Amino acid sequence: MAQNTIGTIFKVTTFGESHGAGLGCVIDGVPAGIKIDENRIQQALDRRKPGQNFGGKNNASVTARKEDDKAEILSGIFEGKSEGTPIGIVIRNTSQHSKDYGNLASTFRPGHADFAFFEKYGFRDYRGGGRSSGRETAARVAAGSVALQILENLCNIKITAWTERAAGISINKVDFSEIEQNALRAPDNEAAEKMNAKIEEIRANKDSAGGIIACRVTGLPAGWGEPVFGKLDAELAKAVVSIGAVKGIEFGAGFAASDSTGSRNNDNMRTAADGNVIFESNNAGGITGGISNGNDIFFRVAVKPVPSIFQSQKTISVDEAGLFTDSDLVIEGRHDVCLCPRIIPVIEAMTAIVLADLALQNRAAKI
Repeated sequence: MAQNTIGTIFKVTTFGESHGAGLGCVIDGVPAGIKIDENRIQQALDRRKPGQNFGGKNNASVTARKEDDKAEILSGIFEGKSEGTPIGIVIRNTSQHSKDYGNLASTFRPGHADFAFFEKYGFRDYRGGGRSSGRETAARVAAGSVALQILENLCNIKITAWTERAAGISINKVDFSEIEQNALRAPDNEAAEKMNAKIEEIRANKDSAGGIIACRVTGLPAGWGEPVFGKLDAELAKAVVSIGAVKGIEFGAGFAASDSTGSRNNDNMRTAADGNVIFESNNAGGITGGISNGNDIFFRVAVKPVPSIFQSQKTISVDEAGLFTDSDLVIEGRHDVCLCPRIIPVIEAMTAIVLADLALQNRAAKI
């Protein structure tokens, strides 16, 4: 299997499967002497791990699978600083119920990568999807924490993602102080309550829900990104869409720009009192010509409904001779109902990984 690595200078390779002994990452290209707080790596993993509730209330979105997701630092960090050598991190799996997937050995789950994996490789790890499982993203989150700490050494950067819409219900305000106060990680507690109630209803109907995640990056200087194949928006798009549940991304005004005009869509510029450039709008999402322009980076991500639902579905099975036959399937096990709250730290992590790589590239762009 190829393509398990992302990055040019700051490189992240992830490894492991959902029901294997564990998973993790190797991070190469980290400059020596960067302060790396291992507690922050764990805090990032804690935001992504399953089995969470908020204020003792049920989180209708997440799976009942409980994993400690403890990060073991194997190499590359000494006395709180990067050594300049590869950083190895492993996260042990401790709560696998592989027996829940026994009926999938020869049957393909609709909406999952099962059939595509089988056609590509001739066989597959059917225990929770193996390498295609969303559990692989734990390794990305660990690497993203390291990336963010590198970025903070270079600029006053802040990466914030939130649920903008889930189960058909949208937020009515953006108050960042409320993001970690509710089960959906929405910047609107009142809307989050409605989302959670709707998702609970969907769960009771043995179904699942999708949503939209927004992400904003503040403090990023102008000049990051390459103007041709290494465009900042192109690199972010590749990284974010590489997350299994993501089906679309738009920057700034996004698709709405197609119904606009140049006079309305262009972001007019002015000089501030301190001599810095300011923008009157941000329809470009902070990126022009593939390069950051000093405005906030802003993008939205479409997250599909969780494909593991507990209703009977039409699918196919394969026999030992490789022949396909029609069959029906009821999925067992423990699964999320809506990925929005748990995918937020993954989107933030992938954003940080891309920006850390481009930051290091940018240092070599001119003398």
